[in-house]
Amino acid sequence: MSIENIQDDFNLSIWEQAQYTADLCIKCNICTSHCPVHRVTDLFPGPKFVGPQAQRFRSPHEISVDESLDYCSGCGVCTMVCPHGVKVMEMNAKARAKLYRRKSIPWRNRLLGRSELLGMLGSPFAPLANFMFTNPFIRWLTEQVMGIHRHAPMPLFSWETFRGWYRGVHQKSGRRLVSDKKVVFFHGCSANYYEPHVGKAAVAVLEHNGFEVIVPKQVCCGLPMLSNAEFDAARKNACKNIKSLVKYARQGYKIVGASTSCTLSLKSDYRHILDIDTEDARLVAHQTYDISEFLLELAEAGQLKTDFQPLPVSLPYHLPCQLRAHNMGLPAIDLMELIPGVIIKHVQADCCGIAGTYGYKKEKYQIAMDVGRPLFDQIKQSGSAVAICDSETCRWQIAHATGVKMIHPVELLAQAYGLAYGKGGWDV
Repeated sequence: MSIENIQDDFNLSIWEQAQYTADLCIKCNICTSHCPVHRVTDLFPGPKFVGPQAQRFRSPHEISVDESLDYCSGCGVCTMVCPHGVKVMEMNAKARAKLYRRKSIPWRNRLLGRSELLGMLGSPFAPLANFMFTNPFIRWLTEQVMGIHRHAPMPLFSWETFRGWYRGVHQKSGRRLVSDKKVVFFHGCSANYYEPHVGKAAVAVLEHNGFEVIVPKQVCCGLPMLSNAEFDAARKNACKNIKSLVKYARQGYKIVGASTSCTLSLKSDYRHILDIDTEDARLVAHQTYDISEFLLELAEAGQLKTDFQPLPVSLPYHLPCQLRAHNMGLPAIDLMELIPGVIIKHVQADCCGIAGTYGYKKEKYQIAMDVGRPLFDQIKQSGSAVAICDSETCRWQIAHATGVKMIHPVELLAQAYGLAYGKGGWDV
């Protein structure tokens, strides 16, 4: 079956279309040669083997027997590099979900998939929770009991949430911009519970460019659940977010996020992995933008303010796997280099290894560190005390491995605009 025939068959769901792309595989092994996990461990035989090759022998009525699937990190590099359009990562994600139907999902995986619940429980008690998360004995005990590696880069909770700041301090301060130009901000769990300064920087930059920022009701994008084979739970969250966001999308408002994994879920994963192919889901996907993508479009239209203060810095930048899957190029680099004096060094490395919650698990921690080693080495060799990445989990992993301070591209923009955005900021 040709890819044209697959894509033109409107009787097939998106998931069925992805599944049938296995027939397009010519076993060229390009996916395996680019797979960052297969490169460092024999426990994962490679995306071609567990993907299209095994897919031909999977019956939709039988459970998967592919234990090695669990070592796929889900980074998506295989799908991106396939010259024939085989949806390798998507079919592996589905097959992993089937794998866990014959054995219960470990409660560790269920817990790691609940980043929003962890944030809700930990944020109000941030000093105590952070003490526990950084205490060596408690981390050792957690590794023994739960299987979360003692050195895994768990983020620290923020006592102040982004939503609390937005509804309280920001709205009541009288500084919140009201404008005919409006944009919807999807903050995700990271900005809300762990890095509110990133959300504040995004709001500051958007308002500086004349946009009123709307922060709608939202729940976790569901990707941590999806990555841990909890498709039903991820689908519930996806439906809640689509229901909340579609009313803004219908008004033509763009939905902007500073978490590249959250925006990828809204743009693609809800449809291509969770198989939610409704008109509302398509409209939300169409209106969703990564914040650098959105701001660069403004710049290209001559609508981005360029009153940047010069910043004489040279900084390494890591392009996360999930941002590559957006298929939008390198908007963050183009955007940051609009700032006078800024030189961005694009680090030539595939993956940091963390892959969401993959590198937190005891049996996968060292694999994740080995995957990220070329990236870590290049950042260390740069000699810079600061590096840049769009993804929060990548930032935490790189900071853990290198000791370098990690920032989001929008923080550099806020800095160059001279905007105050909280104590998480960075001084040149």
